[in-house]
Amino acid sequence: QVQLVESGGGLVQAGGSLRLSCAASGNIFRVNVMGWYRQAPGNERELVAAITNGDSTNYADSVKGRFTISGDNAKNTIYLQMNSLKPEDTAVYYCNANVKVFRWDGPSYRYWGQGTQVTVSS
Repeated sequence: QVQLVESGGGLVQAGGSLRLSCAASGNIFRVNVMGWYRQAPGNERELVAAITNGDSTNYADSVKGRFTISGDNAKNTIYLQMNSLKPEDTAVYYCNANVKVFRWDGPSYRYWGQGTQVTVSS
């Protein structure tokens, strides 16, 4: 019903920057919340940042002041600008969306992207 397509991962040196993008498409009536999670080997998946359709944002303490999440409601797209990257930011980053489908009284579901690797070398 809804697809999330991520882009922008890669390899960067510590202190560098990357920008991730995630575009949602499909039977979308309204995107309620979109966000980024990450999972490093051996760790649980954790929230990095999220943004509501009213542009309220939420960040993990570990990324506050370094990462910025933004969105384009017209395009159902979010961005994660990651600055001052650290080796501990290395993980697979997953886009997540809570979407109301089909119509104003339709159900809401949660969707995941396929993940994009971010590797920060020291």
